[in-house]
Amino acid sequence: MLPLKLKKVMDVTLKLGGDNFVFWGGREGYQSILNSDIKKELDHLAAFFRMAVEYKTKIGAKFQFLIEPKPREPTKHQYDYDAQTVISFLKSYGLDQHFKLNIEPNHTTLAGHDYEHDIIFASKLGFLGSIDSNTGDQALGWDTDQFPMDPKKTALVMKTVIEQGGIAPGGLNFDSKIRRESTDTEDMFIAHIGAMDAFARGLKIAAHIIQGDIIPKLVKERYNSYETGIGQKIEKGEATFEQCEEFILKNGEPTPHSGKQEKFETFFNRFLYSVPASSSKTSSDSTDSPSKAGNNKGVKRKGTDIE
Repeated sequence: MLPLKLKKVMDVTLKLGGDNFVFWGGREGYQSILNSDIKKELDHLAAFFRMAVEYKTKIGAKFQFLIEPKPREPTKHQYDYDAQTVISFLKSYGLDQHFKLNIEPNHTTLAGHDYEHDIIFASKLGFLGSIDSNTGDQALGWDTDQFPMDPKKTALVMKTVIEQGGIAPGGLNFDSKIRRESTDTEDMFIAHIGAMDAFARGLKIAAHIIQGDIIPKLVKERYNSYETGIGQKIEKGEATFEQCEEFILKNGEPTPHSGKQEKFETFFNRFLYSVPASSSKTSSDSTDSPSKAGNNKGVKRKGTDIE
């Protein structure tokens, strides 16, 4: 029955000129391991996706196939648990060239990750296709689909989108609902406007971070030992255990370098709070702008240097 329904929906999507086609596997999982053959069920799921790929080719459709990860609800354990699980599944069954991911951050937090985790992970591996822009309440164990209002989270999302060169033909889709206590008609408008404002501000913050080049430069510096010598060989897959042993015996134990998490967090907060919430134009000469400090002296703000 499911293939027939899918065939019909694909036909309609083609006729309407749709750009994206999302598979949400909310019931693709198991309730009890005692009555489940996981390998057989994964094989069947892969066969289903192959039929979809074949039919898409047959009808000449160009829309993008997307899988939306979710760890649970309504099924106890879903096979599309998170971004890493889905990517592993696609690669294991040779489907990775036909699908990308539609990430819903509320599902990401249900899987026990930070809000931005699956978006960044999918992007870094070339699988981020679209985003269901919502959030959840981490004190609750279910999908609350709240409107995203936190500029810190939206900045991390938009930084990822900028760094991968955009997200077309996908987009930011508000898979969100107003709260049960929000009973006025205007609440629906306020929610959408507020969420759009949050992403607009997140975009400005993200651009500020990238243009300032402080955080990207610090990240690059953290891994600079892999650009030469034995580190470069390790990164290229050319080193052996014997060569690593020889290097240690000759040079001694490497000196650990601080990850400086607090420094990164401080810089991020400076960018976060230096971008005005309003649409008013800010001077590029402002000493409050972290993007001015694109050098090793860090951010200068009110007479204080962060080295």
